[in-house]
Amino acid sequence: MTTQKNIFGEPLALCSAKPLTGFTRSGCCETGPEDAGSHTVCVEVTPEFLDFSQRMGNDLSTPVPAFGFDGLRGGDRWCLCAARWQQALEAGVAPRVVLGATHERCLEVIDIDDLKSHALDLI
Repeated sequence: MTTQKNIFGEPLALCSAKPLTGFTRSGCCETGPEDAGSHTVCVEVTPEFLDFSQRMGNDLSTPVPAFGFDGLRGGDRWCLCAARWQQALEAGVAPRVVLGATHERCLEVIDIDDLKSHALDLI
């Protein structure tokens, strides 16, 4: 269980166990000094975002069996780099966000109101 916090200062919730995500592959968008990419935003990917990510040089759709990675499909949840989410926002293809599973560190890059406007779990 993680002691890291989400954007609301609460315990970080699970993002996805299938596919298993997170920089540490814990299922949570945990981070630390070794995570240079800041994989801190829990998203539900869309085909449009996956196409965008591939065009930007990060193919998340193609399976890589050597790493146990089956490739992502629309609807999968994934811990995304904060800078990539911001880039996708600016391009108009930002995927929806699970705020309770999104690490507070992403706020160094992303405005909380932008995250809230793409929230899946905001009541």
